[in-house]
Amino acid sequence: MKITIKTIILLFALSASAGCANREFEVKEVVTLEATGYCRCQKCCGWKRNFLMQPVYAYGAMEGERKKLGITASGSKAKPGRTIAADTSVFPFGTKLKVPGYGIGIVEDRGGAIKGAKIDLFFRTHKQALEWGRKTVTVEVLLP
Repeated sequence: MKITIKTIILLFALSASAGCANREFEVKEVVTLEATGYCRCQKCCGWKRNFLMQPVYAYGAMEGERKKLGITASGSKAKPGRTIAADTSVFPFGTKLKVPGYGIGIVEDRGGAIKGAKIDLFFRTHKQALEWGRKTVTVEVLLP
């Protein structure tokens, strides 16, 4: 068998990704809080279309300014099963939370109605967000 640099890189990449998939996180603390679902729609994210049919903020300090749909407050693209919105004075950006029924997510967003012990979980569709609804959950805050 001929071993090339390409083979070594491939084997290294496969072993590294396998290690990440099985990686266990250490729990920093366990908290009980209220979790609701949201998506990128107008109703969930407070935007509307202006006369040019561009999405703009519907209210608040940025009312009327252009809104990038699906982009979080931290600047990342929102991903279902991963993106969590929280009060960043409680859970700063980058905090990993293990939410029963949702998985391990990362705080990448915030919202005007999210204060204190509340989180919003990002879903692909409004229907999925409504199906999640509003639940009291016991969440594990994970160490980085």
